[in-house]
Amino acid sequence: MYRLTRLQPLYLILGLLAVLLAAFAHNHRLWQRAWFDWQAHWQVAAPQSLGLGDYRAVLQAQPIEGLDEVSALTYDPLRNSLFTVTNQNAELVELSLEGQVLRRIALMGFGDPEAVEFIAANTYVISDERQQRLVKIHLDDETTAVDAREAEQITLGLHLPGNKGFEGLAYDSRGKRLFVAKERDPMLIYEVQGFPGEIPGKAAGLQVLNDPQRDAGLFVRDLSSLQYDERSGHLLALSDESRLVVELDVQGRPLSTLALGKGRQGLKQSVPQAEGIAMDDAGTLYLVSEPNLFYVFKKPAP
Repeated sequence: MYRLTRLQPLYLILGLLAVLLAAFAHNHRLWQRAWFDWQAHWQVAAPQSLGLGDYRAVLQAQPIEGLDEVSALTYDPLRNSLFTVTNQNAELVELSLEGQVLRRIALMGFGDPEAVEFIAANTYVISDERQQRLVKIHLDDETTAVDAREAEQITLGLHLPGNKGFEGLAYDSRGKRLFVAKERDPMLIYEVQGFPGEIPGKAAGLQVLNDPQRDAGLFVRDLSSLQYDERSGHLLALSDESRLVVELDVQGRPLSTLALGKGRQGLKQSVPQAEGIAMDDAGTLYLVSEPNLFYVFKKPAP
């Protein structure tokens, strides 16, 4: 009993230190963002930047009829349409660029599908968050169901267990790199090389890389989705909790931001829970928010 009494002050000190460290980490990101905003206000935008701050909402908070719990978004340049996934009743859903449902494809054998990414004609990757699986699937115009048990897949098994897993995907078709966002605890962006392979069933020297310096400089509280811009080589990172999209250059440095709060970027109300972002060939940005809201952002003509 006496020993426990003596240890109580130590437990209190350790608890206080844990709280202080958490507060420091949170405030550190706030200071990083404030510093970036100050620089962006007084400096001319980098010429290679996409200029996310200039984008304005041209369609906002439009319900996607018949869907619930939408997560992730990707643009298919060949179909000129969008794809999202639902994780309650797991489905892959094709949307028009105006947010209308075009078709629904049942997903079987998936535990918790959270992200989808266009890879090539009729080829996509879906992430299974809790199992940290990446599943390569094939579609055609007649596909009505996809079974993960019959698909090529890998399990990375990083930072298990928990459900703060793979929330976002983005693909660099030239560099053959698949970017994978881990939501938080810790918040990371992995670069997967060798999956999906060009030859079915054959891995091309699988490598999983990450950039701690880049990830430490992300002044957001979580990661919900990613988008890779082939033209600039820049990566867009979406944060639900920070209500922000951050543009990162090829060195991982932030260049511009798109704010998702009320009164910003032409928004009448804040985006409640942003879960997916995609960009088409014209540079138009599309965004989905749980439970079923659809947004479009465009950059005004010069």
